[in-house]
Amino acid sequence: MDAFFQTLVDRRSALLTALWQHIEISLVSLLIAMAIAIPLAIWATHHKRFAAFMLQIAGVLQTIPSLALLGLLIPIVGIGTVPAVIALVIYALLPIFQNTYIGIDDIDPSIEEAADAFGMGQTRKLFKVELPIAAPVIISGVRQALVMIIGTATLAALIGAGGLGTFILLGIDRNDTALTLIGAISSALLAIILSWLINRLQHMRPRYLIGGLVVLLLGIGGVGVANAVRQPADNITIAGKLGSEPDILINMYKDLIEQDNKHVHVTLKPNFGKTSFLFNALNHNQIDIYPEFSGTILESLVKTPQSDKGLTANQTYQLAQKDMQQQFKLSYLKPMSYNNTFALAIREQDAKAWNVHTISDLQTVENKLKPGMTLEFIDRPDGLPGVNKTYGLNLKAQSMEPKLRYEAIHNGNINVVDAYSTDSELRQYHLTTLKDNKHFFPSYQGAPLMKTSLAKKYPGVVKSLNKLAGHISEKDMQEMNYEVNVEKKSAKTVARQYLVSHHLLKGDAK
Repeated sequence: MDAFFQTLVDRRSALLTALWQHIEISLVSLLIAMAIAIPLAIWATHHKRFAAFMLQIAGVLQTIPSLALLGLLIPIVGIGTVPAVIALVIYALLPIFQNTYIGIDDIDPSIEEAADAFGMGQTRKLFKVELPIAAPVIISGVRQALVMIIGTATLAALIGAGGLGTFILLGIDRNDTALTLIGAISSALLAIILSWLINRLQHMRPRYLIGGLVVLLLGIGGVGVANAVRQPADNITIAGKLGSEPDILINMYKDLIEQDNKHVHVTLKPNFGKTSFLFNALNHNQIDIYPEFSGTILESLVKTPQSDKGLTANQTYQLAQKDMQQQFKLSYLKPMSYNNTFALAIREQDAKAWNVHTISDLQTVENKLKPGMTLEFIDRPDGLPGVNKTYGLNLKAQSMEPKLRYEAIHNGNINVVDAYSTDSELRQYHLTTLKDNKHFFPSYQGAPLMKTSLAKKYPGVVKSLNKLAGHISEKDMQEMNYEVNVEKKSAKTVARQYLVSHHLLKGDAK
């Protein structure tokens, strides 16, 4: 519990930011869903033959897996808040539409007849009779939708929309139970509090309720506009993939840029998502810079993949740089020293017991292997499919989240994992990487990737980022990852310590 409360205190500012993002996304999604579903349901009560059809459509939309829906939306609207809100609105439509329709349709016909007898028109009857009577049922549907939205909104963090899901993802990635609990508990409490507030709304008159919702929507929009206005003109947004290493690198970028370019303000978006999300965001001008690896560019990002087998690290980088410029008008700056390549890892005791030192040696113990690997490695051509083909293996791995696979091998549930050569867990869990004796894995040198137009606009920023060229060894990066993941130091502190100690940044390493 001490660790939980200490983490809560240390992260209070980030928690407040994530909480506001979660509330903003959730309420905007709810209000939009209500604006669509309630009028549609009212219309459907007078066109009953369409009601069943619309209920069926809303039900089908709700069955689409949330990750699949987000994946379908990304190519159309990019990443960030917009696809998250669209997905949440789709999930919220069914309970609101269904309850509104049922609430009005189940009103006693004699009451409807009495209203007609008093000469009420359709609009007056709706607001004076139907909505007040149906309000408890409608509010119940809104509450269901709200709880669903708040829970599903945690996935918004996967596409850079922020929210409390960032704490959950970060907790899983860093193997930090306190962070995961903070995100989960905050989300649950938010659902309870907002659900109670929604329940109180049924005591309000419909016109006041609608007016209050409009004011709330305008208020949220006003805060967003105010934040945009306050954003400095020379603001550069730097994002990083999931994990400690990208977090360290983007903090280095920020320190170097702001030290050398006093007029430039840097906004960081750590744990922004996977490779395709960041690359899509960069091309949609939703972020300005992110760290990428040369091998990843050639294997996964260029439109006409070119073989990097047999190329030196410099040749791989040069080819990646050329393709990024020609195909996407992106500038790939100078690379760092270390090669964060893929590897296969097993426990040190297994390596000794099986006398296994290379990937080829796995053929002798293939019947004993229980692989657990990331979904990305299982799917990538430069991952498991290529390993099996090159080394004559037939490994069939179960997919796992990056951090969970390390826990699984440590607990003995699996005995071979994919790894990056700079992963701190290799040291933490006493794992050994097998030699890639057939040189299958390409070189993965990291460097900043940015729009060429931005590079031309801010030559000073390019100069600052190029200071990292040739720096950071494999040992340096693994040690920094260890400090963040195991010793629980902040990525910001670790990044600054490295820059100061290597005379790239002025000041002390605090």
